[in-house]
Amino acid sequence: MQEVEKYQKVWELNDYRGLAPGEYATDEFVRLTKPKPSDTITDYGCGTGRAALRLSAYAKVRMLDFTNNSLDPLVRDSLGDNLTFEQHDLTLPVQGFSRFGFCCDVMEHIAQHNVLTVLRNIVTSARHCYFEISCQEDNLGYLIGETLHLTVQPYSWWLEQFNALNCIIHWSADAGGGCAFFVSAWASSKEIKEVCGVNTEDEVIREQTKINIQRGLNEARPYEQQDTELIILAGGPSINDYIDEIKINKRLGIPIVTLNGAYNWALEHGIKPDVQIVLDARELNKRFVEPVIPSCQYFIASQCHPSLFDSLPPEQVLLWHSGADVARSVVEELGIERDIYPTYGGMTIPLRAIPLLLMLGFHRFCIYGFDSCITHDSHHGYAQPENDGQTVVEVTCNGDKTFKCNGWHITQCHEWLELQAMIGDLCDIDIKGDGLIAETVKQGYKLALNDVN
Repeated sequence: MQEVEKYQKVWELNDYRGLAPGEYATDEFVRLTKPKPSDTITDYGCGTGRAALRLSAYAKVRMLDFTNNSLDPLVRDSLGDNLTFEQHDLTLPVQGFSRFGFCCDVMEHIAQHNVLTVLRNIVTSARHCYFEISCQEDNLGYLIGETLHLTVQPYSWWLEQFNALNCIIHWSADAGGGCAFFVSAWASSKEIKEVCGVNTEDEVIREQTKINIQRGLNEARPYEQQDTELIILAGGPSINDYIDEIKINKRLGIPIVTLNGAYNWALEHGIKPDVQIVLDARELNKRFVEPVIPSCQYFIASQCHPSLFDSLPPEQVLLWHSGADVARSVVEELGIERDIYPTYGGMTIPLRAIPLLLMLGFHRFCIYGFDSCITHDSHHGYAQPENDGQTVVEVTCNGDKTFKCNGWHITQCHEWLELQAMIGDLCDIDIKGDGLIAETVKQGYKLALNDVN
């Protein structure tokens, strides 16, 4: 008998319908997840729907089952905005995404050769998933002359399956005849941040800083606050949506600050930058200051490759330090007496440019292209081959909107939230576009760091 036919038949029997283990697991699920009304829960293999009906008192619940006759009449009568049902085979990918998944008395019914497929479909469509699984032979299959539990394995075997999918095990329990797991296959922004490091070796950065700090250039230092508004052009794809608006602001006399490759983008669109800021220490970034514009000031980090400085008129360069440790140790080593005013912030250029400009007295910023996600199928608003081919993952913001991101996008957003916690009251920032960073602004910076995952 085909599996769908088997369960359509067994759901017609009151003896089978009377037992719904999932409804007794809801208290444990709520204890672990603490769902909010704004959260979404998917019940994978909902059966009678009695568990889902209970959970709908806490959050919006979406029920999935591969038969169309499993729901109790009371549950079917309760369908609405907060409780929905879809017929779906869990061996097929699940469309959509929810914050929590609930899967009880289901996995033991899956043929063993399909277990990993079903688990993968579940854990990739929900941020955190709760499972209860029987480890015993079924005792009701005799009602239709069929075996219902197709995969009967102990706790240790199920743990291996979750580990095979690189799931994070938040919590688990082994009761002998059954087991439970609360897992996630999604890395947190903090975890991704830990594996995204700088792209230049420390010793190279130190040596380049040593060379550049001896050039006798003007260095960034604190200035009194001024009310001049600045337009900052970052490199995100949405910058191309605002070309005309940026040109109008330029004609109105608002200074244009470009970051890295946005400098060349601006020139290609007939927009002359007033300031170009560069942070990256690699030699290939010399292209970010070519061609040189007589009316432009170049704020170049002391860690940058010496070739950038060699190509620029010294009177147009302002040297700044991305952090204190390297610059101060180099000054001590050289025996130079000078004050060091470090610029702290994140690992990417927008997250250093904002504190740098704040130190220089500016506090009103309108930023274009600060997306921190892939839009228009691009990671930048212009060609930047060194970022091509990177892994793309889906990121949920506050359990609501979904964005496609590279790892450095996620790190940047995580560090943006940290930066705002420190300087948010000191500056007025308008982020243009509909990217991940703009979404955090729309949320009023109320996102907890772990809500960007």
